[in-house]
Order: sequence, then structure tokens, then C-alpha cells
Amino acid sequence: MEAGMPKRKEPGRSLRIKVISMGNAEVGKSCIIKRYCEKRFVSKYLATIGIDYGVTKVYIKDREIKVNIFDMAGHPFFYEVRNEFYKDTQGVILVYDVSQKDSFEALDSWLAEMKQELGPHGNMDNIIFTVCANKCSKVQIQNVTQGKVVLLLKDRLAALY
Repeated sequence: MEAGMPKRKEPGRSLRIKVISMGNAEVGKSCIIKRYCEKRFVSKYLATIGIDYGVTKVYIKDREIKVNIFDMAGHPFFYEVRNEFYKDTQGVILVYDVSQKDSFEALDSWLAEMKQELGPHGNMDNIIFTVCANKCSKVQIQNVTQGKVVLLLKDRLAALY
């Protein structure tokens, strides 16, 4: 191959995508990621310090895709660490605790933080957003209705564009 010529992708090579999790501290982001990537449930709370990482493989139309999930600490103290991970994100998991209304209401500030860190030229149009209601076993103290989630999806996420 000549010097300076771009390398062609190998046909069997896996595709990598970057997903980040966002949400307040203690909403269960790490538990969701551990369950999805490692197929295990962690019942004990361990605060994420900065960033944690999980990876799993999925197959779509016989193509291997490595899903790299960056679990971002929800505590405000870790803002300086988080802000380095917004760039080149292709997917976002917005997580809230159904028993903590404030964790749902904080999703707006998480989206605003992401938009701020991506800057004026940052493009959120090509990012897939997923809202995840966690700790549903606490249904008896559920403080966020499905209707409120629908409003977030229709009004707030659509307003980003």
C-alpha cells in the first residue's frame, strides 16, 4: 500500500459505538449497565467515581457491534471528569429513579450540560436518546407518571433540535 493512501475497512471488522449514561447520583445507572454488559445484578450501592465503563457485543444483520457504555458519575463534584466524555457520543441513556421526582426533573439539566459541553457547533441531531425509568420495584412510591415521561420526550427532547 502506498504511503498516504487511506486504509480500507476490513469487511468482517466490528463496528464500535459510544453510549453514555446520564442522571443524578443513586438512580441506578451503574446497575443497569452491569446488568446489560456483564449479565449480573449488583444489589449493593457503590458510588461511581468519575467514569465507569462497560462493553457488550450485539449483532445486527450478521454484523458485530461493540457497544461501549460510559457510566458517568451523577454527583456534581465529577463535572470536570464528565465533560470530557460528551464528544463523539452516539447514544445517551437518561436514567431516573421512579421514586424520586427530582431525579426525573433533573434530566433537563443533564441535557443542558451535554449541549453546553458540545458547544455551539456540537450536533445533537444524530444522537439517539433513551429515557430509562429505574427502580420500578418501588411502584408503591412511584412519583413520576408515564404522562410526564411522554411530555419530556415530546417537548423537551424535541426542543433541543
